[in-house]
Amino acid sequence: MIKIENLTKVFRTSEIETVALNNVNLNVESGEFVAVMGPSGCGKSTLLNIIGLLDNPTSGFYALNGVEVSNLKEKERTGFRKGKIGFVFQSFNLIDELNVSQNVELPLIYLGISASERKRRVSEMLERMNISHRAHHMPQQLSGGQQQRVAIARAIVTAPGLILADEPTGNLDSKNGKEVMELLTELNRQGTTIVMVTHSAHDASYAHRVVNLFDGAIISESSNPTMLM
Repeated sequence: MIKIENLTKVFRTSEIETVALNNVNLNVESGEFVAVMGPSGCGKSTLLNIIGLLDNPTSGFYALNGVEVSNLKEKERTGFRKGKIGFVFQSFNLIDELNVSQNVELPLIYLGISASERKRRVSEMLERMNISHRAHHMPQQLSGGQQQRVAIARAIVTAPGLILADEPTGNLDSKNGKEVMELLTELNRQGTTIVMVTHSAHDASYAHRVVNLFDGAIISESSNPTMLM
């Protein structure tokens, strides 16, 4: 599904040049759950942004589902990822002015799905995430764990083949964090490919494979014999 070769990302200002990614090589097969680990500032989020077509690399090769996407323009990136990639963030990124149902519905509106079909899918998704009773609540009326459930519902309501998770339990207590990781694991069992950025060894233990990033380069990569089921 994901094929990356010699990927480099350099951020430049008039005074300084920062190498965020340095000749990264990474393959992710369809149906895999891969955790990318490393300290803050090592390039994890930059890599995830490029995989998610939120940014382009400075150089290198990146193919998604067999299509090279390394140098797509912004409009092309938006069109390519629409409905195909779901994002889950540490900060939830829910829209405060929309209730739970409306937040989950938003990606379907962007895809031009009919109102009746949107209603059906949202209802099914809220039931699946066990938050139907919060359908008309606003984000600020929810706990952190509930907000992350809504964010996951929004990410998967379009049935994307790929979910990108950036520190998905970073703002949660251990109980809610465990529930979120179990939700992601269940989605993976159902065939969804997941790439997760984390600094948590516990969260990484849910993945099939762990990739360690340091100073923008992959320093090690291993299968996960302690994968939590």
